[in-house]
Amino acid sequence: MENGIIVGNKIFDIVFVALFSAQALKVILSLFTEKRLNFRKFLDTGSMPSSHTSSVVSLTTAIGVKEGLQSPIFALSVVFAVVVMYDATGVRRAAGKQASVLNKIVSNIKKREGYTIIEENLKEFLGHTPLEVLGGAALGVAVALVMC
Repeated sequence: MENGIIVGNKIFDIVFVALFSAQALKVILSLFTEKRLNFRKFLDTGSMPSSHTSSVVSLTTAIGVKEGLQSPIFALSVVFAVVVMYDATGVRRAAGKQASVLNKIVSNIKKREGYTIIEENLKEFLGHTPLEVLGGAALGVAVALVMC
């Protein structure tokens, strides 16, 4: 296996660049969605593109290029990527929707009853839309192909 520049492992470097690129793109895209650069987006979950997806898809693509599409490690990586992407659009997105509903319920109770149940709202943007996952996948493939 070729040595990488960042941590000495080429495939790990590809995953790191894909993750970093996805998080940086979230900051840049905040300029269009929020009309300002929101540097908090660099550490946030949710929004476009999915950094979890870009990471696992870049890993899968790099393994496919380096080890071959018939290798057992590629098959393992494909399964891992599918589970992560399913979780991002399914379980984590549903948890975010539930957090939104709970925040509204708590807010109504605070207004009506005048006391605090929780100090801060639950985080609502945990998961991704299918388009955000697709964006992360495209970024992951591109980073891996450029760096391989």
